[in-house]
Amino acid sequence: MKKKRLMALLLCTAMTVSAALTGCGGKSDANQTQAAGESSGAAQGGDSSGEGGSAVYKRLYSSESSTLNYLVTSTIEEQRAGANCIDTLVEYDSDGQLKEGLATEWTYDEATLTWTFKLREAKWVDNTGAEVADVTAQDFVDALKYELTPEYESANAQNLFGVIANAREYYNGQVYNGGADEDGTTWPAIDFSEVGVKAVDDHTLTYTLAKEVPYFISSLVYVVYMPAYGPQLEELGKEFGTAADKMYYNGAFYMAEFSPQERQVYKKNPSNYDAANVFIDEIQRIYNAEADTLGPEMIKRGEVDWAEISADLLDDWLSGEDTKNLVSRERPSTSYSYFYCFNFDPQFGDEYEPDNWRKAVNNENFRKALFAGLDKTKEVAVLEPTSPDDYILSTVTPFDFAFNADGKDYTTIGAMANMGNTFDEAKAVEYKEAAMTELAAEGVTFPVKVLMPYNPSVVNWDKECQVVEQQMESLLGTDFIDIIIEAGPTDNFLTEIRRSGKYAFMKCGWGADYADPETWTDPFYQSKGESGYDPGYKYGFMANAITEGTATAPVVQEYFDKVDAAKAITVDTNPRFEAFAEAEAVLIDHALVIPFSITVSPYIATKLNEFEAQYAPFGVSKLRFKGQHLLDHYVSMEEYEANKEK
Repeated sequence: MKKKRLMALLLCTAMTVSAALTGCGGKSDANQTQAAGESSGAAQGGDSSGEGGSAVYKRLYSSESSTLNYLVTSTIEEQRAGANCIDTLVEYDSDGQLKEGLATEWTYDEATLTWTFKLREAKWVDNTGAEVADVTAQDFVDALKYELTPEYESANAQNLFGVIANAREYYNGQVYNGGADEDGTTWPAIDFSEVGVKAVDDHTLTYTLAKEVPYFISSLVYVVYMPAYGPQLEELGKEFGTAADKMYYNGAFYMAEFSPQERQVYKKNPSNYDAANVFIDEIQRIYNAEADTLGPEMIKRGEVDWAEISADLLDDWLSGEDTKNLVSRERPSTSYSYFYCFNFDPQFGDEYEPDNWRKAVNNENFRKALFAGLDKTKEVAVLEPTSPDDYILSTVTPFDFAFNADGKDYTTIGAMANMGNTFDEAKAVEYKEAAMTELAAEGVTFPVKVLMPYNPSVVNWDKECQVVEQQMESLLGTDFIDIIIEAGPTDNFLTEIRRSGKYAFMKCGWGADYADPETWTDPFYQSKGESGYDPGYKYGFMANAITEGTATAPVVQEYFDKVDAAKAITVDTNPRFEAFAEAEAVLIDHALVIPFSITVSPYIATKLNEFEAQYAPFGVSKLRFKGQHLLDHYVSMEEYEANKEK
């Protein structure tokens, strides 16, 4: 049976968040969207023009990208180029509604699990804006093959496993080439033609799924399903995306210049099919290691069009006659969640006593002492002193992200209901005393050293760490824990620290990739097959607790098993959500992670209307500038509230 599914995915999130948040309160991550439509230019003073009447948007940045290659990176900073320069099959508008992108229509065949997309005419351009080729269905096929080639080390390949038919089998077939993995499972090499992606003709693309995937359409706005020009991929290999002239572009902008630690320049792509809805002619991102400090000062001089106004500056800016009307906020969103990860596979130096930490972290009372001992309000107040409780989370999945068939918020369903703020001083002390007794019997020495690194390029992360150290050591005692704050590298922080396991306890975050609770299991879940555990994103390296046979092994295994059970429910939303809620409750009840906040909607100075841009609390929509006008003034809080109301 063939059905035409426009999959309206009318995100209750978009409408609920906009309606529910008023004043300074909110729950957000990046600049997202809601339509102010064509009124934004005239009603708010018109476009801001640069030389020759063009709209040139300027902002500083302090954390450099190591690549433009959207096919291999999983970091937000490095996905900006793909988000703005590469079009996707579908998009979301400023109200969070699904719309056509490169695909003009799509159908789904339930019998064969096959989606068919009809593509519009589109062009590839180079870094000068010159047209070089047509965009065809084969470009999607070639991009997916590139991601599934182990040589290119794509961090996105695992997003395809278990979704696209034979994606995992093709990838592992290349790794083992007919041989057996460490668990004895044989992975025969298969031809790429067996993978579930096909170019039927230049304008017809099909994806065949490995199973029913209820969120598939929403996942198409993530980098893993972006196209790339096949002949260029073949020519450049690992060099693809390493410079502005080493990739082609088909999106709203093309990258005219990529000078690491100097600047990035995006220019409007006149060949884009939707160029009439691109109102910024040039984006200049200027590198400065002190961007967080210099940005506000440059706003006062009118030299840049965006800067974050940090909490330590906010009162002065809001009270100053020259600055009070320059301050607004980013659009509220529930696309990002923050939580503290315990590292079950420490790889840091001997001076931080990794073996001692390994014993401590596998004791549930130890983890629960930190879990109950974290005063989330105090930490969030570093970023939002006026209404910190508006941003506090007790679940990994944010509130107002997803709703079941009855319109019920996922975080209020079943085992997730009534979790509330988990800070409890009395309970924390009880857990501490129990942990000290149990761990002393295992030979653990006190205080347990707790290495807590941070990225110095992230505004106020160091202050958050200081608050956590002071608050938790004061409550639990320095006879129990010694929190050691250490600055990590500014560039490649995730690779050098989190992915390398060089931490004991660290603030981590996750952004949704698609519209389903399953996306919030991706940081932690690792599937178990005959070949062992799939790599996953390894937040906390939880599977190590199983492979090493620690006391935490049964709990981690229970979580993995419950995720498996939830994933198996592919049609009925209500039991699927209830099953994912049971799995997430295991994470929280056993203190495997400590959820604490959605992203605080930061105070900013900006010449963009935050509610014009594309909106979806997943994928790369939040990174796009398409649809936004550059104004001739900074948006005031009054204007921001009016835009939000619209």
